[in-house]
Amino acid sequence: MPSVVDLPAQRYVAERATLGIAEFPRIADRLPPLIGTLAGQGIALAGAPFFRYRVIHPGTRFTVEAGVPIAGDFAPAEPAFADELPAGKYVLDTYVGAPDGLAAATASVLAWGAEQGVTWDRTEGPDGEEWGCRLEVLRTNPLEVPDPAQWVTDLLFRLAD
Repeated sequence: MPSVVDLPAQRYVAERATLGIAEFPRIADRLPPLIGTLAGQGIALAGAPFFRYRVIHPGTRFTVEAGVPIAGDFAPAEPAFADELPAGKYVLDTYVGAPDGLAAATASVLAWGAEQGVTWDRTEGPDGEEWGCRLEVLRTNPLEVPDPAQWVTDLLFRLAD
């Protein structure tokens, strides 16, 4: 069952792409090099890596960031960039399973929100739904837990102020 949590602002480093579901590995594969770059520069990680969905385009395309929370400031080389996740109230739901079940888990959270009458931090833009902050936080390291059926992902959707 989803719950509402308060989260502080969080600095992060990420790369961004606009792609379809079949192309998702192209952005997901950017996480290990980002983490390696940060470790090589002595930058402390401040949490689990995540995907931040910026725009849900019509059809099955989206603009998404592969990001890593950091402690402090860091100016990465392009195409990486630094940004900040906004503070606020978020709906949190935890999904356990392979990535191919995330779409259904997300639909369930959105349906729950509709039933509860929540207002999401999203607007309709010229390219689709623009989200203030919609995250999939990767709580499991696939190198430590190779079975995708056991992977834990937190879904976090920011509420409108």
